[in-house]
Amino acid sequence: MTLTQEQLIASHKANLETLFGLTNKTFEGVEKLVELNVAASRAALNEAAAHAQAVLSAKDVQQLLALQASQFQPLAEKVASYGRQLYEIASGTTAEFSRAFEAQAAEVQRNVDSLLDSAAKNAPAGTETSVAVLKSAVSAANNAFESVQKAVKQASTVAEANMNAMASNASRQTATAAAAATAAAQGKR
Repeated sequence: MTLTQEQLIASHKANLETLFGLTNKTFEGVEKLVELNVAASRAALNEAAAHAQAVLSAKDVQQLLALQASQFQPLAEKVASYGRQLYEIASGTTAEFSRAFEAQAAEVQRNVDSLLDSAAKNAPAGTETSVAVLKSAVSAANNAFESVQKAVKQASTVAEANMNAMASNASRQTATAAAAATAAAQGKR
């Protein structure tokens, strides 16, 4: 089986389209990341200015301690939110790459299967065993590849669940610490 010039051109065209598509997805991910960081920086600057004003207007140490303690919970929630948004951007971009990779792998698998079928039809008599062994090896490689894909997807799911659990736990612990600090500040009055 020989490849024609049209088949080669079509293959190169499809590969270029995939490359440019993935490049665009990468830039979209970077744009989202920049937007997230600009928004977070702007919010942090505004909050720092407001907090500085509040600190300067504190009348005594207890009021200052209560003000400081009241900042723990919102800060922890913002950090957790930022982490979730960052994870969403990264996982979305990674998902695009995974889909493209899976599509390319499926195309390669179809081409290999077609090549093997053509080779089996045109093989000389007595080589059926060799062709069957080759087909079996390709099938085993495909099964191994699918197993690895499933394992990676499961690991991604576990990582996402762990991240959500850690964010929730950190938020609860910060709320507890903030409540304790507020109570301690109010107890000193």
